[in-house]
Amino acid sequence: MSDSLAFRGLITFIRDQYRSKDFIPLHAPIFHGREKEYVSETIESTFVSSVGAFVNRFEDDIASYTGSPKAVATVNGTAALHAALILAGVLEGDLVVTQALTFVATCNAISYCGAQPVFVDVDRHTLGLSPKALGNWLDEHARLDSDGVCRTKHGQRVIRACVPMHTFGHPCDLDGLSSICAQWGLALVEDAAESLGSLYHERHTGTFGLLGTLSFNGNKIITTGGGGMILAGTGLGARAKHLTTTAKLPHPVAFFHDEVGFNYRLPNINAALGCAQLEQLEQFVDAKRALAGRYAAYLSSNSGLIFVTEPEGCRSNYWLNAVVCEDEKERNSLLDATAAAGVMTRPVWQPMHLLPMFKECPRDDLTMTQWLSARIVNLPSSAPLDRIP
Repeated sequence: MSDSLAFRGLITFIRDQYRSKDFIPLHAPIFHGREKEYVSETIESTFVSSVGAFVNRFEDDIASYTGSPKAVATVNGTAALHAALILAGVLEGDLVVTQALTFVATCNAISYCGAQPVFVDVDRHTLGLSPKALGNWLDEHARLDSDGVCRTKHGQRVIRACVPMHTFGHPCDLDGLSSICAQWGLALVEDAAESLGSLYHERHTGTFGLLGTLSFNGNKIITTGGGGMILAGTGLGARAKHLTTTAKLPHPVAFFHDEVGFNYRLPNINAALGCAQLEQLEQFVDAKRALAGRYAAYLSSNSGLIFVTEPEGCRSNYWLNAVVCEDEKERNSLLDATAAAGVMTRPVWQPMHLLPMFKECPRDDLTMTQWLSARIVNLPSSAPLDRIP
């Protein structure tokens, strides 16, 4: 397809999914549950800030849903990832391997630690960090010292951790990444901001590494307005709670803090919203997966666009539906045509190595990253609850 007329059928199809002639957003929150009830209960209790029953409930419910031994709520997903990296032992001057095809928060969190990202390529079928690319980069650039610490061959910089991101909710190759991280002594910290509800071989994303993090921003599959969560084992989870609550030691009256901590606590009023949203999560996942199925069926027979499907053996939440265009020209034509029709689409993020603050970071060959970034378009992905089969 080379001109805007070729996308009229797709635009009509999208409008049919939402039964609307109005502007169609990329991903809107849905409040069909007990949100007003729980938020009103919080207001009436006066515990609207960082202390309250809904914070504990939300943490417990997320831990139960994901199968994580511990879940610790934070003010946003970036704060969760920052704290997780600190808990993983990332120090100033360290290197952290990640992907360039990600949202900027991934690399910002690494930078908050005084560390530097290293960019390796992604896989075509997952859109996430490639185990093969990771292994090849480590073989070429890294070594294990006598203490088992992974360092660069030249410069002796410590390579401390690896942060894959589950792009658009599609799980990365976690078996491959876990194996390589274990071989090289790297802490695996999953950026699962987009993948709540996604399973890798029947196990929830964010629970394979030393730590994982979630986001509940307004555009995520469930929202607390703003918010995040750290997933961890029992010991690290307790440490995460301490670190993110200003490192205050429990005491009925005294304020004693035993280290530099962070005021990353999620307010109770936000947690109330999250509890109500979480009650509907499986319904949202079902609706979004059904929508993805209809997109896939339509696109397979009506256009040259390639629909991005979940990796084999996985259940994706299809947070954002995506297509791969033939080239950058077709991508731009699709973006222009949908914008003119009042249907919101977007390109993928600018790859991190092309941003000014990260352009000097070490990087490997990023051929697939650059190929995908020139071709991906996200399509409207809100969960149409009235279209669940």
